[in-house]
Amino acid sequence: MLEERLNEDMKNSLKAGRQDRLQTLRMMRSQILLEKKKDASIDLLPDPQVLQTLTSYAKKLRETAAEYDKLGQKDAARKIQAEVAVVQEYLPAPLTPEETRALVLGIIQEIGATSPKDFGRVMKEATARAQGRADGKTLSELVRASLG
Repeated sequence: MLEERLNEDMKNSLKAGRQDRLQTLRMMRSQILLEKKKDASIDLLPDPQVLQTLTSYAKKLRETAAEYDKLGQKDAARKIQAEVAVVQEYLPAPLTPEETRALVLGIIQEIGATSPKDFGRVMKEATARAQGRADGKTLSELVRASLG
């Protein structure tokens, strides 16, 4: 389970004295704990929920790094990009544009979508199958273009 792996990596980083990595792992852990607060009966979050939480956290970090970059604060942007790299270690490899297109087209054929009215059904299925490996905006654009 990802959450257990994260806890183990935190211990190893602490022992190795890797403070930058440890700080990022602690922030990831806090994001998971915030998610757990929504349902107090959960001991360990299921991997799909952990992936969703970490994907969301990585997206926030990327946006922050872009803002720092825009403001000309290159050092701060680099630091945050290093944090993104640590978070990415826990996420599955992103789908290539070709894989994403194939996924969307396959879903459209499977459910028999023919018009823009089917957008919601296709997006729901595409989001579920992509499991954080494809950006929602990219999926949305592909679905709209395919159902156009």
